[in-house]
Amino acid sequence: MENREGKFFVYIVQCKDGTFYTGYTKNVEERIALHNSGNGAKYLRGRLPVKLVYMKGYHYYKNALSAERRFKKLTREQKSEFIRIYAENKCNIAK
Repeated sequence: MENREGKFFVYIVQCKDGTFYTGYTKNVEERIALHNSGNGAKYLRGRLPVKLVYMKGYHYYKNALSAERRFKKLTREQKSEFIRIYAENKCNIAK
């Protein structure tokens, strides 16, 4: 059983073909490396490399899992808009 204590992250990667993959993990850097090594999710094989485009931390795994599920239900256009706004806000914070 997965350790359910600590911080969990929902992450979104963009694949080489432009599609998005969403997941949750305790260690984003490790998970991205796993995906790019070809040992991650089957969906990503043939779509590598992936690039991290979003991540958000949660203190409870159930909240992370719920956020992941909500994002997966969005249309491609909604996902693209969500990521665009996130990137724009991230740039504005850095200024």
